[in-house]
Amino acid sequence: MQRTLSQHLPAHVGETVRIAGWVHRRRLLKSVAFLIVRDAAGLAQVVVTDPAVRAELEKLPEETVVEVTATVTARGSHGASKAAPATAPGGVELTDPTVRPLGPPAVPPPFDLYRPALTASLPTQLDNAPTALRHPTRSAALRISAAAVAGFRAALDARDFVEIHTPKVVSSSTESGANVFALDWFGRPAYLAQSPQFYKQLMVGVFERVYEVGPVFRAEPHDTVRHLAQYTSLDVELGFVADHHDVMRVLRDTLAGMLGTVGERAADALATLGVTPPQVPTEIPAVHFSEALTIAGAPADEPDLAPAHERALGEWARREHGSDFLFVTGYPMAKRPFYTHPDPARPAYSNGFDLLFRGLELVTGGQRLHRHDDYLAALAARGEPVEPYAGYLDAFRHGMPPHGGFAIGLERFVARLVGAANVREVTAFPRDLHRLTP
Repeated sequence: MQRTLSQHLPAHVGETVRIAGWVHRRRLLKSVAFLIVRDAAGLAQVVVTDPAVRAELEKLPEETVVEVTATVTARGSHGASKAAPATAPGGVELTDPTVRPLGPPAVPPPFDLYRPALTASLPTQLDNAPTALRHPTRSAALRISAAAVAGFRAALDARDFVEIHTPKVVSSSTESGANVFALDWFGRPAYLAQSPQFYKQLMVGVFERVYEVGPVFRAEPHDTVRHLAQYTSLDVELGFVADHHDVMRVLRDTLAGMLGTVGERAADALATLGVTPPQVPTEIPAVHFSEALTIAGAPADEPDLAPAHERALGEWARREHGSDFLFVTGYPMAKRPFYTHPDPARPAYSNGFDLLFRGLELVTGGQRLHRHDDYLAALAARGEPVEPYAGYLDAFRHGMPPHGGFAIGLERFVARLVGAANVREVTAFPRDLHRLTP
C-alpha cells in the first residue's frame, strides 16, 4: 500500500490508507485517544478507541516517527469524533487504526512543537534548529524562501537569462579586503567570495544575460537583526543596457515574478504566517539620493543612508505612492565599488541604485564600467593596485558591452515579506558573528 500524504486524505473517504510522519500531539481522554500525525504536507487526525492500540500510543511521545494504517472517515460520521480536540484537517479523520513506530521513542525537544506559536527564545530555537524548524511557523518561512527562488529563476528564464555557477573560493576580494574570510589554498592565500560580481560580469561577455543563486560570505563584525556572515544572494547581470534604468526595469519584473510564485506555490505557508504578498507597482517610484536625504531629514552632505533614513523613506513611499518599494538612485561614487559607472551628467554620483522594501535596503545594483581604460583610471583614483584584479580586467581588453546588474539578499527579502523581526528567524542554519553550529 502506497503512502498517502495528509493533504490527499479527503479524496480517499471510505478507503484504507497508510500514512507516515511524526507524532505531533496526543490527546489521551478517558474513552478515546486522538493522535495528530504531521508530515510534509500537514496534519492528519487519528481516532483511537481500541485499548490495545491506545496502550501502544501511550509509549510514543511527541516527535516519534510512526506509520498508521486506517480508514479515512468523514468527520462527524462516528461518535468518537465529538470529543476531538479540534476540527480534523480536511474534514476527515482516520479510524480503526494500527500504529507502528518506525524508530525508537523520540526524546522530546526542549519546546512544544504542537503549540500554535513557538514560544522558545530565538537562541534556543537556533541551538535546536533541526527540531525547531519542524514547527509550522518556521518551516513556512523556508517554504516561502523556496518559492521565491523558484520565481526568481522562472522570471529570468522567461527573459532568456542563463543560470551560471561561479567559484566561492577566490584569489582576491571583490568589495573590500577588510571584509573577507581568508583561508589557505594549498599553501597560497585565498578568500571566500563576497559576491559573484566579477564572474557574472565576465559571463555577460559569453551569454549577455546571466543569473546565479548561491552563498556569499561577508566577514563584517555586524551583530544586528539584518546581517548574516553567510547568506544566499540572488545575482543578475545583463548586457547591452543604456544605463541603470534598464537594470531597474528587469529588477521590477523579477520581483513581481518572485512574489507571484510565492503566492501560487506557498499559499498555505503564507496563510500559516498570516501574510499577504504586496503588489509590485508597474513602475516603482524612484528618488535621487540627494532628494532622498531631504525626504529623510538627513544632512545634505551625508554620504550614505542610515537605517533610520531608510525607514523614513519607506514611510514616505507608502504615504505618497502607496508602494512598499522605493528606488533610491544616484548614490555618491565615493560609496560605490570601483566598477560602478558614474553618472555622465553628475560624475560625483553613480548610475547605481538601492531598492528599499518596506524601509529596508533589499537590493543594490547599477550600471558597471565596461571599458578597460576606465577600470585602470578608477583603480588609480582609489589608490588600488591593478595586479590583484588582472584576471578580471583582462576580459575588458577584448570587448565588453555596456552592462549592469543587481543582487537580492534572499533571507532579508523573506524576513521583510513575512514581518520577521530578525533575519535569523527565516534562515535554517544561520552563520553570524557568534554562531557556527548547528
